[in-house]
Amino acid sequence: MSSWRLPAGAERGIAPKVRLRAMSGEDLPFVMQVERQAYEFPWTEGIFRDCLRVGYCCRVLEDRGRLVGHGVMSVAAGECHLLNICVHPSYQRRGLGRQMLSHLLGVARKGQAKIALLEVRRSNKAAYALYHGLGFNEIGLRKNYYPARRGREDALVLARDL
Repeated sequence: MSSWRLPAGAERGIAPKVRLRAMSGEDLPFVMQVERQAYEFPWTEGIFRDCLRVGYCCRVLEDRGRLVGHGVMSVAAGECHLLNICVHPSYQRRGLGRQMLSHLLGVARKGQAKIALLEVRRSNKAAYALYHGLGFNEIGLRKNYYPARRGREDALVLARDL
């Protein structure tokens, strides 16, 4: 497995040529590279394998053949739960998280979901702003939900109608 690096031209600010597609097991080494770059407490490869195995909606974003982001969502009983939306730090603030989220919400609508739910770290102001900008509202709090450097961190529970 090669290490993650920017596609040719990306470091010069050339706009990404992003393609969104279904995630496969073969993508997992690259998904893990992006996950580790983006999060201090990343998911494990086993979690991603389980999501693929049970049939969750798992997508990847590619730029010129290089995986630059991913998303995982479950859809059941009239609701979707956005479990993981991740964009490599070098690609953040280019609208790719919004693109992934919009795609997943479209899949959820086609799956007859009526509401979308997610958790976000209280400290993740950029993600909160993205979700709020796409119509999510705070509906609850999960105390000590996420691991943190010093103990645990609360999660804000957000929801929006579809």
